[in-house]
Amino acid sequence: MQRLEHMQHLDKHLVDELAQVARESVRDELREQARGQRRKAALYGASGAVALYAGAAVALAVGLALALVLPGWAAALITAVILGALAYALRNAARPSPVPGPGAPGQASVPGQQGAERGRTGGVAPPVPSTPPATGAVPPRPDTPAPGAPGPDAPGPRG
Repeated sequence: MQRLEHMQHLDKHLVDELAQVARESVRDELREQARGQRRKAALYGASGAVALYAGAAVALAVGLALALVLPGWAAALITAVILGALAYALRNAARPSPVPGPGAPGQASVPGQQGAERGRTGGVAPPVPSTPPATGAVPPRPDTPAPGAPGPDAPGPRG
């Protein structure tokens, strides 16, 4: 009996050591992967910052070029409009395109619905169900008896 307890103690000790080694190896692997990802993230961040400054320099160059033939305020306004249009185009390019379905624009199922589906920005509203929700009596719950039928507490024939 004592030998069996000793073997169980050794098995438990071996399992604990193996678990510790596995944890350490996984931790080291994750640490190495995270180090590489941190470096990539820092490089992407630096790239974004440099691109922002490059864009600012281009905007300044466009404004100064326009200022040669226009007053300064007009050149700045035109540059701002160009940058705004570019931002709007990039935002629209980043949005997912809507999936055409039964309620797609141009296929109004109810007269006058096509104009109601489009918002101010030209987006599509969520689809409208083709049939209105049912009104009237609510269907009975399965655990309640039908009207006029005896309930579970009603006295019934005894046999």
